[in-house]
Amino acid sequence: MSYEKVYQAKKTIIGTKQAVKAIHGGHVIEILVARDAEDRITNSAINAANEHGVKIDFVESKIELGKACGLKVSAAVVAISV
Repeated sequence: MSYEKVYQAKKTIIGTKQAVKAIHGGHVIEILVARDAEDRITNSAINAANEHGVKIDFVESKIELGKACGLKVSAAVVAISV
């Protein structure tokens, strides 16, 4: 279900650092976080989303999240932008 959000999104921001920057800039409506990603990688995005009232959705696999973004590598955090 959540992977479908990535397919349907007009604009996505891939990666923790870029997602955090976009959250602080007010450009994000939701983030998707892979459960199998390390906490040290995802915590900054989760904390920023909580601070700014951005919805957080968890998905099972960072590999599948990467594929949903059209990548051949995994993605721990993907932000859906407005």
